[in-house]
Amino acid sequence: MLLELKNVTFGYDGVPTVEHADLSVHEGERIGFVGGNGEGKTTVLRLLLGELVPDSGEVFRKNGIRVGYLEQTGGFESSSTVYGAMREVFREDEELIERLKEAQSALAAAPQEMKILSARIESLEKRIAARDSYHFDVRIKTVLGGMGFEGVFDQKVDTMSGGERTKLKLCRLLLEEPELLVLDEPTNHLDIDTLFWLEEYLVSYRGAILVVSHDRYFLDRITARTIELEHGRLSSYKGNYSKYKILKAERYQEEVRAYERQQEEIAKLKDYVDRNIVRASTAKSALSRVGKLERMDVLEKPVPPPRPPRFFFGQEERSYERVLETKPFDLSADKKLLLSGVSLTLMRGERYALVGDNGTGKSTLLKFLLSKDHRVTMGKYVKTAYYDQENADLDPEERTLDAFWGRYPRLTQTEARKLLAEAGLGADDIDKKCRELSGGMRAKLALAVLEAKKANFLVLDEPTNHLDLPAREALEDALRAFEGTLLFVSHDRRFIEALATSVLAIEGGRLTYFAGGYEAYLMAKKNASRAPMSEEKEKKRENYRSKEERAREAKTRARIREIEQRLEALEAEEEGLNADLAAFAADYLRVRGITGRLEALRRESDALYAEYEKLI
Repeated sequence: MLLELKNVTFGYDGVPTVEHADLSVHEGERIGFVGGNGEGKTTVLRLLLGELVPDSGEVFRKNGIRVGYLEQTGGFESSSTVYGAMREVFREDEELIERLKEAQSALAAAPQEMKILSARIESLEKRIAARDSYHFDVRIKTVLGGMGFEGVFDQKVDTMSGGERTKLKLCRLLLEEPELLVLDEPTNHLDIDTLFWLEEYLVSYRGAILVVSHDRYFLDRITARTIELEHGRLSSYKGNYSKYKILKAERYQEEVRAYERQQEEIAKLKDYVDRNIVRASTAKSALSRVGKLERMDVLEKPVPPPRPPRFFFGQEERSYERVLETKPFDLSADKKLLLSGVSLTLMRGERYALVGDNGTGKSTLLKFLLSKDHRVTMGKYVKTAYYDQENADLDPEERTLDAFWGRYPRLTQTEARKLLAEAGLGADDIDKKCRELSGGMRAKLALAVLEAKKANFLVLDEPTNHLDLPAREALEDALRAFEGTLLFVSHDRRFIEALATSVLAIEGGRLTYFAGGYEAYLMAKKNASRAPMSEEKEKKRENYRSKEERAREAKTRARIREIEQRLEALEAEEEGLNADLAAFAADYLRVRGITGRLEALRRESDALYAEYEKLI
């Protein structure tokens, strides 16, 4: 057992966030933690980690547990370079290598000390081999390269964006290899290639993982148990996210059936009592039923799952078949050439996913296509609606209802409120200023504005950002039913997979079209990766290991660390015993006991060193 909550209750200002919660995390477990926006998932994580103290109940943690915690907004702070900040993790390895060099130099200068120095050198060499200290550079480059930092090793950390520093914090945690990784939205700021790399890395991670994520693909790939926080209650389900959805529906239906059966039984008992309590011949049996009612543990009526938002994207009129067409163009941003000699044609009814690494120009391309540039021609009867991932067109000081209703004054207030309510904005939300809304609520407001426009060409830039899982799935269903044309950017692979009929990929300064949807795109990429690699690329690839290899190496390193720690303890005890041997040389019985213990230590050390040699 690594961490445990027992009957924990905690809240703010008298309002409970979680009540009578039980949660355990065991060695090696892979747990997904889900719940709606604002339910309090981060609060539960902070309770587990000891950053908050429960109002009641107990929190248990394994003694000496090493936990790595990635906060949603917890960027890494350092004045070092990217590589230097990661190298700090391996300071002990560098010290061991330096001590070995010193011992080797000392041996060369004082060969008469050969016995002592040779033993020291042998011990250091074994510890270095056990920790794989000479290869820490490869490990750093593997993680940094996989997480998208190749080519920026010398950049100062404090000059990077908040998203990049959060990614660096995750890199550092992966290199530290704690017993438990607690990850709060680790897929934020990651492009698709990096997501795939991270999944592969975490699949073979030896420690336990507790992850909060809105990425369904990621949860299905990584987790084997799902914890849900809903209405202040923690529930555990065996399986990944897809399995959890099935089990949750089954559990709710079973709870409803059990409640209804009990209510039927209660009604029958009460009816019998009402009809027979006053009759002498049946009063005794009626009283026995009264006793049964009093002893009954009455079930609470199951609370139905929160209703997800509902979206509907209709179109006032159909566009012509050719929705958008461009002449060849170049695309630049901040004096950097992103695309060169690109032309594009979009057809009615298609759903295009625009994909590419971060910084390749996806958002810039969307804005260019919607601009009045003479190289872009919109088809006849095309009506566009644009979703900005920053929701920059929402006035922070404007009331939520006015931000929506002001754009569509022909709606009655009742109609406006109804549309906002269907999008998930309740009576309390619509009177708030836009700046007071959470990120998820602002996203729902922007989507409500979008659907009320009734456009036939939707251009969406990261529409799933800030949305919880039920809202993402509701949006996905609505867009799947949309009969117009869709061009969207998203890092949610399940979302892309469900919607895209075609993929536009920005790679290497080019825009490439892939027909057949996301799976066809991935297959094409996979086939391309099988092409013969240059010698330089082949050499680079050698630094990356398969997940099976990483799993074996992680297991070996863990055992090696155990042996190393034990050897250090044995060496410390041996030094103490040798000091005692000199101090009590005249005490025969004491000396006999000390030499016996020293012999036992040497036998254990020999056995451990023999195991070392096999492991290294």
